[in-house]
Amino acid sequence: MDKYNILLVDDEEDNLALLYRTLRGSYNLDKTTSPLQALEMLKQKDYELVISDHKMPEMDGVEFLKHVQVNHPQVMRILLTAYSDANILIDAINYAKIYRYVKKPFNPDELQLIVSSALEYYQLKYDNDKLIKDLKELFSGTIKAIMEALDAKDSYTSGRSKRITYYSILIAKKLGMSTIDVGKVELAGMLHDIGMIGVSDDILYKIDSLSQEEYDEIKKHITYSVKILEDIKQLKDVVEIIKYHHEKYDGSGYPYGISGEDIPIGSRIIAVADAFDSIISNRIYRNKVDYNDALQKIKQSSGTQFDPVIVKAFEDCFNDIVITIEKETTNPES
Repeated sequence: MDKYNILLVDDEEDNLALLYRTLRGSYNLDKTTSPLQALEMLKQKDYELVISDHKMPEMDGVEFLKHVQVNHPQVMRILLTAYSDANILIDAINYAKIYRYVKKPFNPDELQLIVSSALEYYQLKYDNDKLIKDLKELFSGTIKAIMEALDAKDSYTSGRSKRITYYSILIAKKLGMSTIDVGKVELAGMLHDIGMIGVSDDILYKIDSLSQEEYDEIKKHITYSVKILEDIKQLKDVVEIIKYHHEKYDGSGYPYGISGEDIPIGSRIIAVADAFDSIISNRIYRNKVDYNDALQKIKQSSGTQFDPVIVKAFEDCFNDIVITIEKETTNPES
């Protein structure tokens, strides 16, 4: 874009004029003394950055920027304040999710640097979000063909990657992950079992218990997945998630035996989603388990097989997950 759009909000005309003079020339600037009017302006025009004063009669700056964060989360937010009250700043950071706060009276050169930094961060996030979108569009046809091939190989996997992807996205969003990280989790969910294509049909269809040798062969699907995907440089981070999704929180998983937060968070998310779907699915050697019983099994493994934080997020999403599963079961073509 040629110039970024910035909205300036301050109830005092002199302060607003100083802000305008400081930033004019480099950006497209709009200004208002009313936070309520500013909210309306945000509905009418796309802005990359909002700079707001703190103390205003209609609505204070923290409350105003909270509204901006909720309704326009992509917009960067900077708070100007003459106060140094820690609670005010904590609220601004936690609830309005501001990029920075600036003490008044501000140094014009310092403010210009902060604004430039905020917009660089905005551009980086925008480019990353666009990259994930482009990746999903680029690989959607390929991924669909791969999943159809995998479904044809083993009916147990039919629709499984789609369900696990859905559970994983809900968990990632519940954890407050960024759009780009949710996108990586989504792609990893779709592709996490691609290596099963390399596992023998005799093992996949076996009714009896697997021998240790056969179980070791199943474990190789991680290696197969990595080999299939590792040369696609755009999927580097996605491959890292897939590589570790069978690790356990206590270190007893495979193939590397790592534990805790050494396991990528995307892998920890897919581990829970994968296990839940496995528990509720019919297999040759056992019938599926009731949804609530499956949830209890997941919770029982919190802190050992699974990250407790991920389990809590999964539990918080559980009702939405069950509603979607039942809808899919009733209307499989929807």
